[in-house]
Amino acid sequence: MNFIPKVLIVATHPIQYQIPWFQALAKRSDISLEVLFLSILDAKQQGVGFGIAFEWDIPLLDGYKSHTAKDYLKKTGFNGFVSQYLSSAMLMLRVLQPDVVILTGWQTLPLLQLLLACKTLKIPCAVRGESNSLKPRPVLTRIIHRQLLKIYDSFLVIGKSNRAFYLHNGVPAHKLFSCPYFIDNQRFLNTYHQWLGKKVTIRENWHIEASKVCFCYVGKLEPKKRILDLLEALRLLKMEAKHELVHLLVVGTGELMDEAKNIVIKNDLPVTFAGFLNQSEIAKAYVASDCLVLPSDYGETWGLVVNEAMACGLPAIVSDRVGCGMDLVENGITGEIFPFGNTIALSESIYLASKNALWLKEMGENARQRIFDRYSIKELVEGTIASIEYLLVRNGNITK
Repeated sequence: MNFIPKVLIVATHPIQYQIPWFQALAKRSDISLEVLFLSILDAKQQGVGFGIAFEWDIPLLDGYKSHTAKDYLKKTGFNGFVSQYLSSAMLMLRVLQPDVVILTGWQTLPLLQLLLACKTLKIPCAVRGESNSLKPRPVLTRIIHRQLLKIYDSFLVIGKSNRAFYLHNGVPAHKLFSCPYFIDNQRFLNTYHQWLGKKVTIRENWHIEASKVCFCYVGKLEPKKRILDLLEALRLLKMEAKHELVHLLVVGTGELMDEAKNIVIKNDLPVTFAGFLNQSEIAKAYVASDCLVLPSDYGETWGLVVNEAMACGLPAIVSDRVGCGMDLVENGITGEIFPFGNTIALSESIYLASKNALWLKEMGENARQRIFDRYSIKELVEGTIASIEYLLVRNGNITK
């Protein structure tokens, strides 16, 4: 590059998974990075959906330059997509003066306002969205998507189903840049090893017998993640006397907590509810467990807990509607994929896994290798820089 371009990434709020991406880009000498957050969440706002107020126990604003849109962000009084808006997206961009803008989706009105402002000001704009091709959509929605996607100049692709979504909606392949969805793999592995020496104690505290094969569910207890399907699968195993080796560890809180606990009590299921675990403690759950289970519906556009578990050496059993399935879960190699909502198939997958600890361990090792080889910060940064260079060449800022 003949000059140092100013790159602006816009996110709704600080999200723990995105921070290593910002920090890695901020260390580069070939771009100047700034991050714009629409807002900074307090403990109560952060806890929406979790059932408790909390703050993440890792630093979210260190290692990169950031701003907030507080002087421009206004409330509408409504909920959802139109709950807020920017009083002047163009003025804000003129003040920040970016050469390239990267938007993290289109799930809220201000992100679309900034897209249109970029178009008006002739600032090249990329998007890193999560939508995938798995979910059937009405004709009108597909038409809207095709028209919307024409406005973006490039796309940071998080995985195979995300790529298919863009291609199915008419996005040319040359505008797609591979930026695999990732977590801070090394941090999770390091934390895992810190807790590993206390595995016996951790299991004892959660009443998980040493002889049991522990399956863990990690996430909010909300409808889209289908915790009740998992409990039904466990109930079926008990009915058939196939549950002797199985224990379930449920990590998280949410609206379905009371119903889930009542089902466990009513059916006397081998389940421990660990509650919410923050980032410094979540690896305890993976130390205590042998396999992750994620039975979610289409609302699980990726499922970063699968990345977390695999970075810690666990395989995963996921439904065929979980977005990361095509990328991370290979049947018999890194885990198992079962038909969504089929609790009989899910119970059978759990039973077979519980009968073969060596197979679980081998799949876990394969899973960890896949995560570290293909879904790390290195691949994400390389794809981001390739997209930025493409946009600058396209806009005439640099020449190849």
